[in-house]
Amino acid sequence: MSHKAVVIRLIRHHSTTTFTSISKAKSKLRTEYNPDEALKIFSSVAKEFASPESSRYAQDLTVRCLARSGRFSDVENLIESRKNDPEVTQEPFLSTLIRSYGRAGMFDHALNTYNQMDDLGTPRSALSFNALLSACIDAKLFDKVPILFDEMPKKYGVAPDKISYGMLVKSFCEVSQPEKALELVKEADEKGMEITVVTYTTILDGLYRKGKSDEAEKLWNLMDKKGCTDAAAYNVRLMFEQKGRQPEEVKAMIDEMTNAGIKADTVTYNCLMTCYLKSGMVDEAKAVFQGLRKNGCKPNAATFRSLVYYLCRNGNYEQGYKVFKKSVEIHKIPDFNTLKILTEGLVKKGKKKEAKGLIRTVKKKFPPHMLKAWEKVEEDLNLTSVDAESEKAEKPSA
Repeated sequence: MSHKAVVIRLIRHHSTTTFTSISKAKSKLRTEYNPDEALKIFSSVAKEFASPESSRYAQDLTVRCLARSGRFSDVENLIESRKNDPEVTQEPFLSTLIRSYGRAGMFDHALNTYNQMDDLGTPRSALSFNALLSACIDAKLFDKVPILFDEMPKKYGVAPDKISYGMLVKSFCEVSQPEKALELVKEADEKGMEITVVTYTTILDGLYRKGKSDEAEKLWNLMDKKGCTDAAAYNVRLMFEQKGRQPEEVKAMIDEMTNAGIKADTVTYNCLMTCYLKSGMVDEAKAVFQGLRKNGCKPNAATFRSLVYYLCRNGNYEQGYKVFKKSVEIHKIPDFNTLKILTEGLVKKGKKKEAKGLIRTVKKKFPPHMLKAWEKVEEDLNLTSVDAESEKAEKPSA
């Protein structure tokens, strides 16, 4: 049986792997790096997904795992096999296929699928058009978005909606043209089209990234006047305006959020915590971290990355290691570069056993393509013999 046939068979039939719930399957897919296992998990529950949205999420996770392993032919086999499903005539279902091709960076396949909709008997609206734009953005073909925006509505008679315009704005911002995005929004506003807070926030972020703080402040004032602000918009200001600011100023901005009836989220508190850490106020930063759950928030990978990085900068490697262990418990592990600094610091402090333990853990948690990088860290820090020494020390005498 050919490899292609095996993949399609996996997709069409339940595997021996069973899951008590779809949510458990999706949870497993989030941390699965073995492409064959990902295919088995997806195939075991593919027919049980209650909505295109839940199907799309699991499908995207599976596609991401396959693409990360360079298994693009398997991505194609999976998605093309889904076109045999009776639901393919439903636009939401077909839109998930277009988006998944984008997640894999296979935009040509996404475009072909969009062009096939007449043959498949699937109606077109802004929903599938937005899926196509999203696939283009996910494939990082930002220059192509304005072309699609111009050509596809003419070719198929589809009317872009506010989400379509938001993605066009994002494409301009991604190529450092926030001014062009701002012009587009002004034109849309004059025509009476609703501008979402996400669109405004995308431009705000683009202006800050380009160093145009004055223009960003003007846009913020317009957003505030229109009542078009949320936690994400405030977070953009916090992330860019916290540079060089004292923690009290960041706290004042958070108070401004609260007074506006907007609840601070994890990203907001990460900004405050990082500001404390940059100022050397470690105890205050820890208090913010420990107060996250009380404030209805959960720490994310960025939370742990900041804590570990700045604890290491201050020479607190043992504390950094404790924070790392907490991150492992909730599957929010910091990035390679941060943990490399921590590992080097532990070795510097004579904590070779802890350093080796860290590497042993991340080898299981990081994707396979990172194994060589960690093996090089082990070699450079002379940690390859630590396991043997530990085993010898722990072995009882005769």
